[in-house]
Amino acid sequence: MRTDTPPIIHLKDYTPSSHLIDEIHLDFILNPKSTKVSSILKVRPNPLAKNNPNQLILNGEMIKLKSIKLEGKPLNEGDDYDLNEETLTLHNVPNKAFSLEINTLCNPQANKALSGLYRSSGNYCTQCEAQGFRRITYYLDRPDVMAIFTVRVEGSIEENPVLLSNGNLIESGTTKPGTHYTIWHDPHPKPAYLFALVGGDLGVVKDSFTTASGKQIELGIYVEPGKEDRCEWAMDSLKRSMRWDEKRFGREYDLDVFNIVAVSDFNMGAMENKGLNIFNDKLILARPDTATDNDYMAIESVIAHEYFHNWTGNRITCRDWFQLCLKEGLTVYRDQEFSCDERSRTVQRIMDVRRLKATQFPEDGGPLAHPVRPEQYIEINNFYTATVYQKGAELCRMIETIVGVKGFSKGMDLYFKRHDGDAATIEDFIASMSDANKVDLSHFARWYSQSGTPELICKYRFEPATKTGHLDVEQVTPPTPDQPKKDPMHIPVRLGFVAAGGKDKAPKLSSGERIKDNVIHIKQHSQSFEFKSVTARNVPSLLRDFSAPVNLTIDYTDKDLMYLMQNDANLFNRWQAAQTLLTRQLLSMIDQISQGKAPGGNARLARLIGKTVFNEDLEPAYRAAFLSLPTEADLVRALGNNIDPTANGRAKKALAKSIGKTLHPELIALYETHQDKGKYVPDAVSEGKRSLGFSCLSFLTATQSPQEYERACIHYNKATNMTAAITALKALNNHKCAERDAVYQDFHDKWLDDHLVIDKWFGLQAMCSLPSALKTVRQLLRHEKFNLQNPNKVRAVIGTFAGGNPVQFHRPDGKGYELVAKQIVRIDRFNPQIAARLIGTFRSWQKLEQNRQSLMKQQLEFISDDKKLSKDSFEIVKKILG
Repeated sequence: MRTDTPPIIHLKDYTPSSHLIDEIHLDFILNPKSTKVSSILKVRPNPLAKNNPNQLILNGEMIKLKSIKLEGKPLNEGDDYDLNEETLTLHNVPNKAFSLEINTLCNPQANKALSGLYRSSGNYCTQCEAQGFRRITYYLDRPDVMAIFTVRVEGSIEENPVLLSNGNLIESGTTKPGTHYTIWHDPHPKPAYLFALVGGDLGVVKDSFTTASGKQIELGIYVEPGKEDRCEWAMDSLKRSMRWDEKRFGREYDLDVFNIVAVSDFNMGAMENKGLNIFNDKLILARPDTATDNDYMAIESVIAHEYFHNWTGNRITCRDWFQLCLKEGLTVYRDQEFSCDERSRTVQRIMDVRRLKATQFPEDGGPLAHPVRPEQYIEINNFYTATVYQKGAELCRMIETIVGVKGFSKGMDLYFKRHDGDAATIEDFIASMSDANKVDLSHFARWYSQSGTPELICKYRFEPATKTGHLDVEQVTPPTPDQPKKDPMHIPVRLGFVAAGGKDKAPKLSSGERIKDNVIHIKQHSQSFEFKSVTARNVPSLLRDFSAPVNLTIDYTDKDLMYLMQNDANLFNRWQAAQTLLTRQLLSMIDQISQGKAPGGNARLARLIGKTVFNEDLEPAYRAAFLSLPTEADLVRALGNNIDPTANGRAKKALAKSIGKTLHPELIALYETHQDKGKYVPDAVSEGKRSLGFSCLSFLTATQSPQEYERACIHYNKATNMTAAITALKALNNHKCAERDAVYQDFHDKWLDDHLVIDKWFGLQAMCSLPSALKTVRQLLRHEKFNLQNPNKVRAVIGTFAGGNPVQFHRPDGKGYELVAKQIVRIDRFNPQIAARLIGTFRSWQKLEQNRQSLMKQQLEFISDDKKLSKDSFEIVKKILG
């Protein structure tokens, strides 16, 4: 067990930096094992500082100090400075502006943590968020210190023909035979975490973009040579993102160039470094035969997200890492809105809410719960969470609901006007929204500081004599480990009444008070509302479009839900009614299993769902979403405790089989009319049709009929694009049959040497719920293409098994837990970020039935007992164990 407790960083202890750095000039001479880094800093005392201005403490880790000069004078250790493993402390620095020259060495080849400067497939690249810059040179590595960067990069022409950094290229040339350099200048002050450097042998796809004001921007996407033909969609997504941000928020790009580099070794999805985004190559490279519809959508979304950071994250950054949601939550909201405008708004909302409930709700309801703006942390890398990103986006969406779409735009304009070039806080953002709209958001701001998912407990009754409807609402937020006591939140609830014949009826209060935009505001523990001019047939439709990230409990009968499912004018709530009915059915089947009975289906429910699925007036993507079963997280949330994942899996399999059999002929017909014909196009309409066809095939194979296995096999053999091929693999994945073995072997042999495509095969194998899954995962860990040091491979196999295969990860014998725990300890030695994220898959151990609880706890203690455990993993495992 780790004997020392890492220090805890608290929001309340924030103090401004003792010094500021106005300019930094960096000079790199690239070498795999010994890169020379020279930095010249223009430093001055911070007028807002409260600490000693005569002492300067710089951050630095895993680098070797060669020399340091202050105003040209060499400094000596002991007399002029002290050095330890984490800091360089300078004594008696001038109480005025001064220059500091520091020379260091770093070893990119040995950097397996992929933080700082490291090597990926022979290329040099950086990842400096959150605290990687300190692994490059000594610096004030904190987001509220913003400097103008000028960077010179020198390297071998043969090994590193491409040398990139942030900003605009201002000079390039050769120094000696075989060596060249480039110099880059970024005129916009930025914190060190936005620094980027890339050097290597890369192919490039060039394009340009003309801004609304007529400025020409050079665009470049750099990739592994030979894969330039997979960049077309990424480039198209980038240009659409640039145009959208101009139209929606009035934000133009501000440099002469915008470059993206795709690398295969990356801890995150992508990084928004100013003018030089670095991406995990799985979120750049796409071609119809190598990428699925989901890949294309992810690329579009993440390209947009990182580009939008140029204003919400770069031009305005966060004062400290506690304000992380200021840039991430806001930018997720922006990329979701972009996707809504590019695709179907309703379907995009369904996808976003499913993701929120599957990842963030469990986080908020378990030992890792924390506010959107945390109060403390040990390792900031542990707070790149669903709460910060996804719930943070929901908070922005609620503000939009409160002030309106135009009001939100006014607030954003004021935010940009006030804070461009600043390191801002949540309070700054809230004040901009409040002041622009003359609305008090002080109560709403509680969302940023209080953890947990509120539950709205609603009771509705109709009074025939007065033709009034009475809605009683109670809000309850369960205690979380960090906050046992909860205060009432400001919760906007969009609602309507579904009238006879499916017509929508706007809510009207008996008091005569206007309900703006059909939204009522819950601000107290208990509130009551009386609506006039309603009838017995008027069923209330609450929380439309999921207007707040809460759990909704209301005394709907199955009849009420079936009525809403068929008639609600709000398509999101129509889908939600279906999900609630499906969840109730699954709970009934799980109860039957617990009693030793065979789970029975519900033909009536299946046929009612079919009415929407087969409705040609609705878009195919929506119909496909309607046919989706509730997630494992939905079931766990409904069950509460004493969870048996095996029973959950049996129930879902039985329900899918029941639906497939009940709707069998109609599903076949729909499947046949939603096949790819002609050239693959990744647009929203075509994707929706393919999605509906896949949903049909999935339910057809769920019938476990040999004819349907053959249908899936034929689908695979006729596939002309990766989406169609993966559709067949997914449909057959959980079925023990010869067809599955054949298509999986064929796919493996065909794509063995394509590292991104073979990851899809890895992931599907790890997700398989068949009893052989554990043996398969062990074999995958020994596969010739598996590499424990590559995050994508780790996520594909270990991450998917632990997070996407509840039946086999939660085996009753605990062998799934044991396998994952051992790999976590191995990974923690060289990449603590990835290890800590994997530990998060153990977070719900206390919700399991007693035997699995005990087995999972044993493995958590095994991890905790590791004497060399990183602080990243220490923080997570400590919280989970409690």
